[in-house]
Amino acid sequence: MHTSTFRYVRRMPSVGAVVALVAGMLTAVAPAAHAAPGASLPFTSVEAESASTTGTKIGPDYTQGSLASEASGRQAVRLSAGQRVEFTVPRASDAVNLAYSVPDGQSGALDVYVNGTRLAKTLPVTSKYSYIDTGSIPGAKTHHFFDDARMLLGQDVQPGDTVAFEAAGTQVTVDVADFEQVAAAAAQPAGSVSVVSKGADPTGGGDSTQAFRDAIAAAQGGTVWIPPGDYRITSSLSGVQNVTLQGAGSWYSVVHTSRFIDQSSSAGNVHIKDFAVMGEVTERVDSSPDNFVNGSLGPNSSVSGMWIQHMKCGMWLMDDDDNLVVEDNRILDTTADGINLNGTAKGVVVRNNFLRNQGDDALAMWSLYSPDTDSSFENNTISQPNLANGIAIYGGTNLSVKNNLISDTNALGSGIAISNQKFLDPFFPLSGTITVDGNTLVRTGAMNPNWNHPMGALRVDSYDSAVNATVDITNTTITDSPYSAFEFVSGGGHGYAVGNVSVTGASVRNTGTVVVQAEAQGAATFRNVTATQVGAAGVYNCPYPVNSGSFTLTDGGGNSGWSSTWPDCSTWPQPGQGDPDPDPNRNLAKGRPASATGSQDVYTPGKAVDGDANSYWESTNNAFPQSWTVDLGSSYAVRRLVLKLPPSSAWGARTQTITVLGSTDGSNYSTVVGSRDYRFDPATGNTATVSLPSGTDLRDLRLTVSANTGWPAGQFSEVEAYLTS
Repeated sequence: MHTSTFRYVRRMPSVGAVVALVAGMLTAVAPAAHAAPGASLPFTSVEAESASTTGTKIGPDYTQGSLASEASGRQAVRLSAGQRVEFTVPRASDAVNLAYSVPDGQSGALDVYVNGTRLAKTLPVTSKYSYIDTGSIPGAKTHHFFDDARMLLGQDVQPGDTVAFEAAGTQVTVDVADFEQVAAAAAQPAGSVSVVSKGADPTGGGDSTQAFRDAIAAAQGGTVWIPPGDYRITSSLSGVQNVTLQGAGSWYSVVHTSRFIDQSSSAGNVHIKDFAVMGEVTERVDSSPDNFVNGSLGPNSSVSGMWIQHMKCGMWLMDDDDNLVVEDNRILDTTADGINLNGTAKGVVVRNNFLRNQGDDALAMWSLYSPDTDSSFENNTISQPNLANGIAIYGGTNLSVKNNLISDTNALGSGIAISNQKFLDPFFPLSGTITVDGNTLVRTGAMNPNWNHPMGALRVDSYDSAVNATVDITNTTITDSPYSAFEFVSGGGHGYAVGNVSVTGASVRNTGTVVVQAEAQGAATFRNVTATQVGAAGVYNCPYPVNSGSFTLTDGGGNSGWSSTWPDCSTWPQPGQGDPDPDPNRNLAKGRPASATGSQDVYTPGKAVDGDANSYWESTNNAFPQSWTVDLGSSYAVRRLVLKLPPSSAWGARTQTITVLGSTDGSNYSTVVGSRDYRFDPATGNTATVSLPSGTDLRDLRLTVSANTGWPAGQFSEVEAYLTS
């Protein structure tokens, strides 16, 4: 799903796995007793910027709409005619898949050299599947710049050998090369029905649609065999149930179609494995089922060993897919989601898949019409989703996101989003326990153009309703996030609470701004969260809307490296900015979350910290004593309070009896200044100043009013707190 609906615009002037970039290759080193993140892949990737080149390196760049921002590692190599990039082969291989980009409207080829010798065949490149525009999605720009092209080298190469790509005419930007030793083609299973025996054309020249249908009908309860070759299907298959569709391997058996299976229901027991489906989707049309699988495979089905490319979605699953297993697949270059479990999923496991260059969420569960339950995304490797999240959970019950490796999210997306954004009704919000364990996020999080501020690497979002599920986030590694590590937000701008969250065992390194970006009321407990190379401050704690409530961070112990708080909610920390020198004369209370024991009508607690002396808080009438409290966001040595009432002469002079209390933890309060009378008179500005004793240190300031000679309630139009006496 895309994060498409609007949100407010701000007014503004080591635990877990450790990720290392070694020779341009993303590897993961896990601690003992915990699974390594990501998929076990049959190939090794090498970044172009780490290779030898006569071209020009571009990036790093995180700016939406720039070419480098969509590249793996946010860097790539641009080749003009005659320029080359030469990779040192990292493993025994006989095939390569290359991620590349060419200018819009152009096509061409790359000459290929192995150990300096030019191959007879070239690698075709094209912009045909790139440069996607989705004007219906707010905040989207032209995106999806890269594509993938693969080739068998026709010979074995060994570690240390070289494979070079040279631009023959068209300018080509090379991103990353995947080197692989392709297994031999599988033999036809005994008793299977070959599509060729039913008239399929393995040259790709003829239409093989009816042959596939006939083979499926003939093989009920058995296997349809797709021999090596290229097959063209011109309309989708349906009525697929109680059958296995099997190829000789995804490099050998290739089906060309933009709609492979489209069916609303199935009896199930469908097993699809070991071939490639190559689409011709060149734009995103959400009303068209241009997917590898659209609808349902039915219960107890599986999809494995597939290469899926150039579709709108890899799989958009609805209806009954209970106990479906999706594993060991590659899903590349889709214009929308890689896989979306669109409600009703029960016991679905999506594991050990590789996804690159999705035009929306790479993996998503969206609980529309009925909840997704007891399903999981496990040990997947996700790279470069360019218009949404790596993994998104939109509602659902008892779901898991475990041991995934996610890198390089772009606009409108986090590495992982746990969200109550519904998009449509009926929607089933998060419930039960949402388990987020053992994930590694690299360069994830992005600037959201709709919000005018960033999205964190891991986001918990009460977008359309409060998050009441238990959200357990454990053993997380977040590296090189351009902005924040953990974000808690009510993305629809309504201020719904994010609660019941615990973050245990996290390692955060080189985060651009803050470790925790709290923008919603609620609470989270942090244990054993360590941070190094924090760009601006440990915590940004500014719930929106102002005065919607506070966000409480509970220190469960073992935390280090992120104790500071960004001091000014009117500005956003910039990557690498560091804590600004605070203005010693600033009002610490302005714009901070405020609460009270009671309020009268529209005269709510936030009126006393909104910067407008003409608006005011008024407590419940005739119910002394009444208390008003403000959370300053961090402990400060406050020395002076200025209490105000509206300056209008219509407010007669009065005396309020006030006690000043303070707390450093929001729970245990002590008296700072005992009960005293304070005179408010319009003739002298209707203000009163309270001096606090030396040694006062407080985060939460509470004023308890026990009497008021002018009205039977506590009243403040502004409460200002200052460091200076």
